[in-house]
Amino acid sequence: MIKNIKKNKEIIAWSLYDFANQPFTTLIVTFIFSAFFTESLAVNNQVGTSLWSLGISITAIFVALMSPFLGALADSGGYRKVFLMISTYLCIVATVCLYFFEPNQSYNILGLEFDVAIIALIVFIIANIGFEFGTVFCNSYLSDLATNSNMGKISGYAWGLGFVGGLISLAVSFICLDLEDISNIKLINLLVAAWFFIFSIPTFIFLKDTKPNKGIHKYFKQSFQSIISSFRNVREHKKIVRFLIARLFYNDALITIFAFGGIYAAGTLQFSFNEILILGVVLNISACIGSFLFGHLEDKIGVESMLMITLWTLLLSTLLAFFAPFLTNFNHLITPKTLFWIAGFFIGLMQGPNQAGSRSLMARLTPENKKNEFFGFYAFSGKATAFLGPLFFGLLTSAFGTQQAGLVIIVIFFLVGILIFKPLLLSE
Repeated sequence: MIKNIKKNKEIIAWSLYDFANQPFTTLIVTFIFSAFFTESLAVNNQVGTSLWSLGISITAIFVALMSPFLGALADSGGYRKVFLMISTYLCIVATVCLYFFEPNQSYNILGLEFDVAIIALIVFIIANIGFEFGTVFCNSYLSDLATNSNMGKISGYAWGLGFVGGLISLAVSFICLDLEDISNIKLINLLVAAWFFIFSIPTFIFLKDTKPNKGIHKYFKQSFQSIISSFRNVREHKKIVRFLIARLFYNDALITIFAFGGIYAAGTLQFSFNEILILGVVLNISACIGSFLFGHLEDKIGVESMLMITLWTLLLSTLLAFFAPFLTNFNHLITPKTLFWIAGFFIGLMQGPNQAGSRSLMARLTPENKKNEFFGFYAFSGKATAFLGPLFFGLLTSAFGTQQAGLVIIVIFFLVGILIFKPLLLSE
């Protein structure tokens, strides 16, 4: 009985980390600070979009390259909490620093003059890397806390708690802050940092580490050998290979949408910061609805069919967001903003089912005796090319002078993902 109570306390403490860090993704990366960066700190939104894409890409490349080392450190057991805390506080401190940046500033460093956007971007990259590393170390505890029979339940509980954290932080921001005032926009950074600091405390207090039984260098070697083994073994399973390649494309498209959704709304459709905040609430609520409804649909029509529905809906919604600025008022009812709201709702509706369904399909395709190995490869493949979508979004925006050009790469990625995925549906 006492042992179960301790285990449940650890599970709750571990789950609270998702609740603690989700506002960083919601308010900093996706909706508020990203739009503030491109609209206010950068020279103009085209330059800001290009710089932001560079920052997201640098983070993704760095995390992908470091994945084997992070895996080794996580596997070493006794070192996890230390590195989890370092990563968390790195993110928190850098997020606090984001509060101090204001438009039209410049900094003299070692005799060189730097625009505020460059320095702010560097600080954001540091915060984002800390966030990503913390997620990797926190995720590594799941296998210690759960069994094969309840792993999905515990993981889903943590994901749901993270969603609640993001939604509450959006609501607090909307109720307490008028984001038409630039000083209140800056306060978002302090809110996120304080939220992360406070709600991560139970994670650090109650999570326990096992003592390392090997030197770190042995885990580095073991991690590289595991990756090489996964590459060799996965090639023998053609359906898994096709699915993973398809996922590379449509997952990159999703990553790009949520890195630039708020930026596109502000720069192309002139959303105010308060409207962007409401957009975040709508997307989070629709994601919750979609996850509930499509979980039942998956059991009825099959995961491949369900995933195809999400992919086509995401593609059409992105096209709607692309064409929205071209459409003028129609009897003052249908406006570019109205169409974007519709697109945003359906993107949110399909986000959760797409991600949950992808994980479910991987579990169904993977041989029972290779689940750990192949799921490690699944996670690695999700990070390996995550920089491509944001990078191309920035390059296209810069080349054509409009953020709509950036949306083209998302449409292409979804379309390629659908074409590669389609044979899996036909073989169902």
